[in-house]
Amino acid sequence: MSIQQEVMNKLKEAMKSKDTVALTALRSLKSAFMLAKTESGAGDLSSDLELKIVQKQVKQRKDSAQVFIEQNRQDLADPELAEAKVLEQFLPEALSEEEIAKVVIEVIGEVNAEGMKDMGKVMGIVSKKLAGQADGKTISTIVKQKLA
Repeated sequence: MSIQQEVMNKLKEAMKSKDTVALTALRSLKSAFMLAKTESGAGDLSSDLELKIVQKQVKQRKDSAQVFIEQNRQDLADPELAEAKVLEQFLPEALSEEEIAKVVIEVIGEVNAEGMKDMGKVMGIVSKKLAGQADGKTISTIVKQKLA
């Protein structure tokens, strides 16, 4: 079952249970899928593209929550974090930092990376390998540590 179908099923469940947080998050995700379909002109989205859309939606909410927290507005941050949690159920299990570090070390060995000048090469390969399982910020931090 595609992520879009899962979203539709969860949307129906949220409507029945009158879960407003889930409804808001799922409707915005559905909207993002529809926008991507019209932009690409294709009928169906690939599973990779669906995953990227979900990741983007989760990241937007976490970033917004972070801004609200910095501005001492926990009342606005809480709904954003709750929506991010609803959307995270469509992402694969996140890897721990140790597991990400193993992949980073492996890729550094494969491309013979020597220092920060090769960070772009390493980041590109690791990001593709760990798509949906780790966010770019965490990967970037670990790559910098290993290449320093």
